[in-house]
Amino acid sequence: MRFAASQQPTLTPTHIGAISAFVAHDIAYASLSEAQKLDIYLPAREGPYPVIVYVHGGAFKFGDKKENEATKAFSFLLAAGYALVSINYRLSGEAKFPAQIEDVKAAVRWLRAHATDYHFDAQHFGAWGASAGGHLVALLGTSAGVAELEGAYLGNADQASNVQAVVDWYGPTDFLQMDAHVLQNAVCSAAYATHNNPDSPESELMGAPIQTIPEIVRTANPIAYVNQHNPPFLLQHGTADCIVPPLQSQLLYDALLPMLGTERAALVYLSGAKHADKVFPQEANMQLVVQFFDKHLR
Repeated sequence: MRFAASQQPTLTPTHIGAISAFVAHDIAYASLSEAQKLDIYLPAREGPYPVIVYVHGGAFKFGDKKENEATKAFSFLLAAGYALVSINYRLSGEAKFPAQIEDVKAAVRWLRAHATDYHFDAQHFGAWGASAGGHLVALLGTSAGVAELEGAYLGNADQASNVQAVVDWYGPTDFLQMDAHVLQNAVCSAAYATHNNPDSPESELMGAPIQTIPEIVRTANPIAYVNQHNPPFLLQHGTADCIVPPLQSQLLYDALLPMLGTERAALVYLSGAKHADKVFPQEANMQLVVQFFDKHLR
């Protein structure tokens, strides 16, 4: 791997599974919060690299870019020649919505601003996230150009924050319907219908019980921004998910399909899979993810 003398990125050889790679940890993409940092993983081959931005889950209130099940699956994308960037963002205990999507967009803009430094292909960015991270990448994908969610004050406002493909694993979409969707799933107990509670992850994210501020909550719904210019989406959801009911992905798919068509919008249900099920990062499923990104980012 060769870099010009003026570029000087700090990269360390590492292994992700059996895959050789280079990594740079804890790079600040903005300066407002200690949370605004990212890790860069580069494949051990010559660039330029298409980029996959990974956004971790954790109910919007916990989780970390280094500590999640999906990091075990990074090797499949690195082996396919993608650069992988895992980001942290402000959690709900620190800042309320829209801080989280502002951070994700700021990270994408920072990556484009530093594309030459790391041999990124700035025209081919994908986003992938799980649970709360799935929500954020879906919102990233649909809300390109929405100034209220951009967070331009965080830096690199001259760079685009759009992406060219999105993989959303079991992310929520319409917070206001989550409890109703739980009750419609025969495999789920009514005890899981807690999303309307004042201390639910969604209420904590939005700063008030969600049913008391429906218009504000709708600004966090990726479906609100769906249009014909959205990038291709692959949605994956377990049918036995009682934390984020699968109807949440169905709603987004139903909105995307008329705009994008079957070539650019796909919904895959994993039969019997629960929330954050171990089947998602396994090889068979990751091959579907790699194939999707190959189709739309190559």
